[in-house]
Amino acid sequence: MTSPEQYAPAAHYDRVTEAWGLLLGAELHYGYFATGAEELPVATRALTTQMIEAAHLRSGLRVLDVGCGTGEPARRLAREFGVEVLGITTSEVGVATATEISRAEGADGVRFEVRDGTDNGLPPASFDRAWVMESSHLMPDRPALLRECGRVLVPGGRLVLCDIIRRREIPFAELRERRHEFAVLRAAFGAARMDALDQYAGYATDAGMVDVVVRDITAETLPTFDRWQANLDEHRDRVVELIGEQGAADFAESVRILRNFWLDGTLGYGLVTAVRATDADSDAPA
Repeated sequence: MTSPEQYAPAAHYDRVTEAWGLLLGAELHYGYFATGAEELPVATRALTTQMIEAAHLRSGLRVLDVGCGTGEPARRLAREFGVEVLGITTSEVGVATATEISRAEGADGVRFEVRDGTDNGLPPASFDRAWVMESSHLMPDRPALLRECGRVLVPGGRLVLCDIIRRREIPFAELRERRHEFAVLRAAFGAARMDALDQYAGYATDAGMVDVVVRDITAETLPTFDRWQANLDEHRDRVVELIGEQGAADFAESVRILRNFWLDGTLGYGLVTAVRATDADSDAPA
């Protein structure tokens, strides 16, 4: 039986990092499929591109990557746009892996530290962009995450966030009926909670941000599940070595469950952008 500690984001991530590289791809996140026919690496890169376009990056900007994974998006941002990126995560394995890969690649402009996105301890107004890519669902205190992003952004700084979202209210009776499905998802992906896009918009506004824009990209992310299943089929022996037969079985069942949640409108995927208010915004009439 999986212990409660293994459901904690850092402990869970430390346990599955190598296996996830095989199953989810190097970027460790969903893909954005413009046509549905793309290979997973093309689609995961395309999702990062969606975030980049929303971030309005330019050389010299300071970017805080909250929940940085193994650092693939951070390295791309630094390489292609000349920004300085600090990636933070609660996973020591994630930081070590990101640092090792970056050193091996000779990546400049990136560094990684163990910090909590909901209480990061960084100086106020010390970043131009806050980048939160598919990590917020693992942080139970979502309002604190958005407050911290707002706190460390300079006035006029920009937040970009993408993640799994809840697309409808789930009645308690249905939660009870589907408790096995949610338990499987927790075993495969760790403890998580999904919020609706309008909740994210509210958190951003409460954190002192303006110009909040939300976008539902559920349809464009749906083909991800077929690609994950194909990766499991291809790498099953190695995945079993890394996370065991039960871990592989939980992942396969979770792919089926998530696909169905996407199709029946329970869960999906969204992108949020917002701007840290300036003095001019504060002085504007309500």
